[in-house]
Formats: sequence, structure tokens, C-alpha cells
Amino acid sequence: MTATRDTTSELRAQRTAATVERAAASPTRARPRGRLDAATLVGLGAAAGVILVAMASGGSLHAFLDPPSLLIVLGGTLAVTTASFSLGDVASAWGNAGRILVQTSYDPRAVARQVMLLAEAARRAGPEMLKSMLPELKGEPFLHRCVSLITEGPPADDVERMLTAEVEAVTAARAKSAAVLRRASEVAPAMGLIGTLVGLVQMLGGLSDPSTIGPAMALALLTTFYGAVLGNVVLAPLAAKLERNAEDEALVKTLYTIGAVSIARQENPRRLEMLLNTLLPPGRRLQYFDKESPRGA
Repeated sequence: MTATRDTTSELRAQRTAATVERAAASPTRARPRGRLDAATLVGLGAAAGVILVAMASGGSLHAFLDPPSLLIVLGGTLAVTTASFSLGDVASAWGNAGRILVQTSYDPRAVARQVMLLAEAARRAGPEMLKSMLPELKGEPFLHRCVSLITEGPPADDVERMLTAEVEAVTAARAKSAAVLRRASEVAPAMGLIGTLVGLVQMLGGLSDPSTIGPAMALALLTTFYGAVLGNVVLAPLAAKLERNAEDEALVKTLYTIGAVSIARQENPRRLEMLLNTLLPPGRRLQYFDKESPRGA
């Protein structure tokens, strides 16, 4: 009987060690990786290519270059957008727009599986064991914060309140950056129209010389062209992509938050799996205890 108990204890210890090992290795595998966003680059490049081919097929590309028209559209768009928000909001939006080209890839299912491993390891070896994983989590600051809060031992309600507030703050900041780009995409065509009106007024003032009407009309229409391209081909797609990336980031942080709160409350990991699956797309839901959990979990 004693030998049987010793064998059972040894098996449990081995399973606990295996679970802890898997949880410790998981953060490295699930860590988000930055790579060039092919969809954005291909889409913007293809749109620019189509426009350039159309411009070149009808004459010289030099005819489409007019610095004063560019100044009206670019400078006017930036000025009006800044007037609609604050300098900090506009600067943050342009920074986020630049980072769109380098996509941070998140796999929600891999994140959920990582949360399950951490929860199971915490149940088997105790939440204090998670302290040893903190160095491995530095690549994902929000997860690092979640695990730090768990190991510090505040009430679960406080953990939920702090993490939820942080997720909401980051989501609001991303939404504001997207709103800045969306506003700029609306302003750019309007500034192009204003530039065209300025050019038409100048053209009408020189009707005494008919030879200048054609070139003056072409230059006046260039600002409308610049505004339409900037607003609809560049700024609007960037705003849409920023909104989509913000939704993905919010989903991942919400999964981490649910996991952290569940671990802090010492809930059954099976309940945590059900909670995570309510947020995951149908085709990406976990079957952790049916297929992935070590035998005997």
C-alpha cells in the first residue's frame, strides 16, 4: 500500500513537473512576432501601380507634379486634422500608422492555450511558481503584468479591475488614433477641392490670355487628384487596418485578463476553458482537456 502511494505521488510529481515545463516553454512560442504586413504593402503598392500606369499611359508623369498643389493638400490636411484633435493625438496616430506596416501577429488560439497551461501549472504547483516564469514573459509586457499581479497576491476583484481598466485605456488610445486617420481621410479630398477652387479663381483672372486656360485648368484639378488619392488610397485603408489591429490586440489582452482573474480566484481550469472559448472564433476554439492536456490532468 505504501509503495502504491509512493508511486502515485511520484506520478503526480512528474505530471506537475511536465505541466510546469510546458507552461514555462509556452511564452516563448506564443510570443507575438513582428513582420512586414504583406496585405497592406501589396494593397497600397497595387493601388499606386494602377494609378501610375494610368498616369503614364496618357502622357508624361511630370505633368502630374505640382508642389503648390501638394502643399495645399498635405499641409492643409495636417493642419485641419490637428485642429480637430490635439498635437499628442496626431503624433501618436502617425506613429501608429507607421507601425501598421510591421504587423504584430497574434494567434488567439495559441494565446488561449498558453493561458490554460499557466492556469494548470498554477493549480498544480501554486501561483508562486509563476514567479520563475517572469523573465520569459518580458517579450509580452501585458502578460508579464498579469503574472506579476497574480504572484503579488491582491484580491481577484482588484486584479480584474486593474487589468480591465488597462485594456480599456489601450483600446481607447488605439480608437482615437484610428479616428485621427479617419478624419484626415475626410479632410484630404476637401482640401483638394479647396485647392481646385483657388486654381480656378486664378485661371478666371487670366482669361485675357486664352493660351493659359488649359494649363491653368490642369494645375487646378491636380489638387483634387492629390486629395482623392491621399484620402481614399492611403489614409482610409490605414485607418481601417489600425481599427482591425486594435480589435485583435484587445481580444488577446482580454484572454490574458480572463486567465489572470481565473488563476487569482483559483478556479477550475475547465471553467476557464469554457470562458476562453466564448471569445474565440468557432473554428479556433480550444479542446484542451479533450486533446491537449497531459493524461491524468
